[in-house]
Amino acid sequence: MSTYLERGAARRAEIDAAIPEEWRLPSIPSPSEQRDITGPYIWQFLTSREKEITETEAEAIVQNTTSGTWTAVEVTRAFCHRAAIAHQLLNCLHAPLFTAALASAAELDAHLAATGSPVGPLHGLPISLKDQFHVAGTDTSMGYVGWIGTFEGNADDPRTGVFESELTSALRGLGAVIVAKTSVPPSLMAGETRNYIVGSTLSARNRLLSAGGSSGGEGALLGARGSALGWGTDIGGSVRIPAAFNGLYGLKPSTGRMPYEGAANSMDGQNSVLSVVGPLGNSVSALRLGFKAVLSTRPWERDPLCLEIPWREDKAVLPSKLRFGVWKDDGVARVTPPVQRALDVTVMKLQAAGHEVVRWAPAPEFQEEITALLAQVWAFDGGADIHRALGLSGEPPIPPIEAAFGTSARPAMDAGQVAAVNVRIRKVRKGYLYWWQSRGVDAIIAPVAPVPAAREGMYADYGYTMWVNLLDYASVVVPVSKVDKGFDGVVEGYEPRNEQDRICWESYDPEIFDGAPIALQLVGQRLQEEKMLAIADVVVEVLKGYE
Repeated sequence: MSTYLERGAARRAEIDAAIPEEWRLPSIPSPSEQRDITGPYIWQFLTSREKEITETEAEAIVQNTTSGTWTAVEVTRAFCHRAAIAHQLLNCLHAPLFTAALASAAELDAHLAATGSPVGPLHGLPISLKDQFHVAGTDTSMGYVGWIGTFEGNADDPRTGVFESELTSALRGLGAVIVAKTSVPPSLMAGETRNYIVGSTLSARNRLLSAGGSSGGEGALLGARGSALGWGTDIGGSVRIPAAFNGLYGLKPSTGRMPYEGAANSMDGQNSVLSVVGPLGNSVSALRLGFKAVLSTRPWERDPLCLEIPWREDKAVLPSKLRFGVWKDDGVARVTPPVQRALDVTVMKLQAAGHEVVRWAPAPEFQEEITALLAQVWAFDGGADIHRALGLSGEPPIPPIEAAFGTSARPAMDAGQVAAVNVRIRKVRKGYLYWWQSRGVDAIIAPVAPVPAAREGMYADYGYTMWVNLLDYASVVVPVSKVDKGFDGVVEGYEPRNEQDRICWESYDPEIFDGAPIALQLVGQRLQEEKMLAIADVVVEVLKGYE
């Protein structure tokens, strides 16, 4: 029997073989030779037409494909080409679906020619999916070598063309073209993406750094503009972290707004803090386009956990003056200089535009309790599900998974212990709700991580994202700037407050991080997705022109 390394290498060779010969790069520069592969670097491999198409925002692409100005085939081919280049440089694909994508695009063009009408509001838009969503004709490895060639979790065999995840089916019905499934860490429970299939997935803006996780392949591919709109999931930051690390926008909705039915997952049946589906893109308008389109399919009629809440335009109407809370410290790891600069500049720009910004400082006990509760939630089964999947191939857990779940399963909690955790979660949510109402803010401005992006193996504090999941709040990530080693130097004589703080601060080197994107998240209360996208527009506008 093949070892997990041999099986992973074999799949990697299959992925590489799916890239047409004419799209293969003559050589791959090292990360130190070429950090940023966006913009002029990747343009050199594209035709002027491909550059024009792939640099166009999602809304404008759809305007061109639905009007017949551009064909779906030419748009799809341009994005497939760019996705192929991105993978060779960033290790971001688990399944290139280029042949199937071009066939789908041809069908869309034929439909438009025959009827004069587009299939749907995403007609001809090239999209990508985290390798958690089932797509007919390919497997779902979810980063596990042991799942290669299988269709884990499917009620029906997708090779028949019958079974797909609800999100996949909804997007197809809207006219989207699926160009690829993207890389994830095994189990999804890590803030960086590496596995024994494609290796480490790198940030498109700085290849010395991680693309983040667990939707890391989405972040890398979209950062390189190899897709016009991507879909990931988030249970502890897995949409927001890759969005931030690749200079993107990302939406983490509350539970029940987007369909999760039929997707593979870890620890399925753990319902105390649910993973949610969210879009990633290169603009707020791209997030809104995808979110509204999926809601228009009435997913609650096919997913029993979806709430019957269509897009609510009235919730996106904002007062002229907003009140923000700014949260700068999770009490574990202080933010590094670039993130501090992003916070300070955002606050300054908002105040200059007439908005109010107040200090957001809930009792430290809230954050401590939230972190402890999520650690318990993820340990309900003692890691049995994850270690069972790893055991299929004998692959060892990658370091972040080993740190969280050990090298073997531990004793599971009993029903009484689970119930006690659920009671504590409800009380924390109630307490935080009272706190929020007493302060009367529209949104919270917060870091995504203490660092702009993570160096491999040095991401030690997830506290800046996890609280949003436990409270089930809505959040939008917005890029602010990029690291400038001339402005964002180290703090001489810095004394770490704990081990996690030490790791984060020692990981920050202005020379290594130079050019990396810096992003913040805007957090609203539960089910306030429309409002938060509108607030993101406000923040983007006040930051316009700042680098």
